[in-house]
Amino acid sequence: MIMKKLLVLAVATIIGSTAVAQQKWGLKAGVNLPKYSFGADNADNPDTETTTNFHVTGYLDAPLSTNFSVQPGISLQGKGGKFVSSSDLEIEQNTMWIEVPVNLVGKLPVGGATHLFLGAGPYLGFAIAGQNEVKTNSSTTERDLEFGSNDSDDLKGLDFGVNVLGGVQLNSGLNLGAGYGIGLTDLRPTGDGGEGKTTNRVLSFSVGFSF
Repeated sequence: MIMKKLLVLAVATIIGSTAVAQQKWGLKAGVNLPKYSFGADNADNPDTETTTNFHVTGYLDAPLSTNFSVQPGISLQGKGGKFVSSSDLEIEQNTMWIEVPVNLVGKLPVGGATHLFLGAGPYLGFAIAGQNEVKTNSSTTERDLEFGSNDSDDLKGLDFGVNVLGGVQLNSGLNLGAGYGIGLTDLRPTGDGGEGKTTNRVLSFSVGFSF
């Protein structure tokens, strides 16, 4: 129900805000440093190591007031994590998601049309591809990941979470930003909320332009 409401909110905001004269469109891209978090039940090893991936996001900036706006969008997000169990065994997962974020953003003018921004909001993600790579001292093997909720699948294909973001918007329209995505969905296909939990965590840095 929450995921359906998120999608409805995103679509309604995009349609409804087309009448706002001050709205802007934006595009940003950059590097992702994703990992998996296992929760408090795995205190000795709460997170995997990070991998390196990328993101591309298109969004609408629809003003709600002078200093606040809502930013619905659509994003291609690379995620995953790296498991290192010993000096001769490394497992790296890289996944690709289409996400629908809806962020509420506050803006603080710092001179002219330049301002600092800080925001947060929910996202809904749909897995579209993934790869598992196993490296040993003597070999490297790869296979595609399977998404679903069956015992034979690797990860769930839907992810719900929260984004936080901040940065600076320059007078020219150029913006520099950073963000952190906190997945709330247990990605284990048969995860039932019991012992352990696997969720996405993504630190990102971006360069973008609004017009």
